[in-house]
Amino acid sequence: MGSTIATAGLLSFLLLLLFNLSFSLPLCINSRAPSTLNTTLEFCPYNGTSCCNSREDLQLQKQFQAMNISDPGCASLVKSVLCSKCDPFSGELYVVNSQTRPVPVLCNSTVVANSSQSSQAGNNFCSDLWDTCQNVSILSSPFAPPLQVQSGLPVKSNLTKLTDVWQSKADFCSAFGGPSSDESVCFDGEPVTLNTSGTPKPPSGLCLEKIGNGSYLNMVAHPDGSNRAFFSNQQGKIWLASIPEDGSGGTLGFDESSPFVDLTDEVHFDTEFGMMGMAFHPNFAQNGRFFASFNCDKVKWPGCTGRCSCNSDVNCDPSKIGSDNGAQPCQYQTVVAEYTANGTASRPSLATSAKPVEVRRIFTIGLPFTSHHAGQILFGPTDGYLYFMMGDGGGVGDPYNFAQNKKSLLGKIMRLDVDNIPSAAEIDKLGLWGNYSAPKDNPFSEDKDLQPEIWALGLRNPWRCSFDSERPSYFICADVGQDTYEEVDVITKGGNYGWRLFEGPYPYNPPQAPGGNTSVTSIDPIFPILGYNHSETNKNEGSASITGGYVYRSTTDPCMYGRYLYGDLYAGAIWAAEENPDNSGTFNTSKIPFSCSADSPIQCGTVPGSTLPNLGYVFSFGEDNKKDVFILASNGVYRVVRPSRCKYTCSKENVTRSSASPGPASSPGSYANRLSDSNCSILVLLTSSFFLLLLGIF
Repeated sequence: MGSTIATAGLLSFLLLLLFNLSFSLPLCINSRAPSTLNTTLEFCPYNGTSCCNSREDLQLQKQFQAMNISDPGCASLVKSVLCSKCDPFSGELYVVNSQTRPVPVLCNSTVVANSSQSSQAGNNFCSDLWDTCQNVSILSSPFAPPLQVQSGLPVKSNLTKLTDVWQSKADFCSAFGGPSSDESVCFDGEPVTLNTSGTPKPPSGLCLEKIGNGSYLNMVAHPDGSNRAFFSNQQGKIWLASIPEDGSGGTLGFDESSPFVDLTDEVHFDTEFGMMGMAFHPNFAQNGRFFASFNCDKVKWPGCTGRCSCNSDVNCDPSKIGSDNGAQPCQYQTVVAEYTANGTASRPSLATSAKPVEVRRIFTIGLPFTSHHAGQILFGPTDGYLYFMMGDGGGVGDPYNFAQNKKSLLGKIMRLDVDNIPSAAEIDKLGLWGNYSAPKDNPFSEDKDLQPEIWALGLRNPWRCSFDSERPSYFICADVGQDTYEEVDVITKGGNYGWRLFEGPYPYNPPQAPGGNTSVTSIDPIFPILGYNHSETNKNEGSASITGGYVYRSTTDPCMYGRYLYGDLYAGAIWAAEENPDNSGTFNTSKIPFSCSADSPIQCGTVPGSTLPNLGYVFSFGEDNKKDVFILASNGVYRVVRPSRCKYTCSKENVTRSSASPGPASSPGSYANRLSDSNCSILVLLTSSFFLLLLGIF
């Protein structure tokens, strides 16, 4: 790995941020992160960060002047409402249940007395606005239709007073008001600021049980909502397994010799190659469509064909990039392919196998080097689009600056529409890399320099991303560092996460830059919300590699609820991060102790009778349909279970049995074809030395 050479002044400033270990990342109405302002806006009272630029600030000023409000008090309040579009939290203020409102949610203390906002906490801004403006004329009022139509009130034209439209203050605040509580953000007339109750106390520990011995890179809950999930390994096999009830004493239920699908003939498996991702269409139970992301070798498989990522469009000459392992440039490719479970059962939801034959090649791209492929794929929970995580392609310090090059797809997160496939002629005309279309609201609609597939850029090697199941606007990715820092980012539309100008919050200068450089002043980098220095893993410098996880939303461990769980490949460490205040984008994180339940279905201690889990390497995390979280490690599959099973204290847990006897909550389930413990133990023993080398990209 390369060396980090930092500019002293900037590094000192960023170190001050780093020591806090929490970074704020609110969201704008358009799902973008707010931008850093060079100067204070002239009309709206925002500086530092804002969702408006000077042009949008001027537009709001003209809109306000056109309202021609004669009453100074009312004018001041309406101005603040208009300017709330510039608030860094405008996404929370204006977007409710995926619908964008014409005005923000106005604080209404009659709904809830306790406010989490420090500014004017407890005041009823909605009531104040009504009292001040109810009889004042407001041309083109933002409080006019269509909201009064939704409320059932008659529409009256050419009337501009609040009393012309709303029968009472109660009706007005019912339509525009909302509570200010721990779970919500509302507008009280001033830029939103949230109170913090101090650094949250982390749970006493994380209790695990081991339910499988295999080593997997991916776990995806079955889209039918059942207790089943798909597991895939790096070699290219996918299994469909039944997940036992928590505390039942059961293990993963599947037959290792009968995978759901076997793609090992297509997958190139080596130290940093293999099947890196899988995703099942949201309507898989009806249409049987699923997707695999893997690496292939065009020397060994005729189906491994695609354009090289080093090409004239990105000012890269494949004949000059050399090789880091003797292979030719773009000998190895990253592929996303579509498969089907149709025809193997009466309906796809009942299928226990699928055909290992591609239905459609979604995407293929040639790799310039042999590392940093990322490769995870997952469907967005609200938009149904396929998100595809792609690393910078390898090489120390991203020498060709692919991550910052807007014409390159390396070092990016892509967002693809796999439900609307254009014709071959349209694909060629648009310059797409396969059979998909680019959603019209992708960032290229606002930044014409971006390739249409790109959703976010400036990433080194995003290893494991997830959507918060309760707040899908929180799209969280872990990005593996180079020499110094491992980071966690909240991914937003068009966001630039700084690599290779920054490694986390630190400035980074690559040891070589044949592909040129990007100016620091030309980008607006988004810094991590979480992260850690390599020195914090208690491992040698350069041996840290972050593994992203999930925001815990299960009721199994109520003291872990709402915390983001993530780990490190090599360190075997787990962190739990809590957002404080809620909805602020500011996280506090700490390593959390973990142990294994004494009644774990499979022995998981370092020695018999021990409760200290020997995870090995933490490859990934998984989540089932009950929102229970799983750790996928080289030594097996572990599930987070009730704290009391490890004698951890959690005041929120309803303990129904003696802490001295935390036996199973119910009788063991009966699952056919359970994993053979002895056979898998031998398999893990044989492969453990090899896995020491695996996933150096992680």
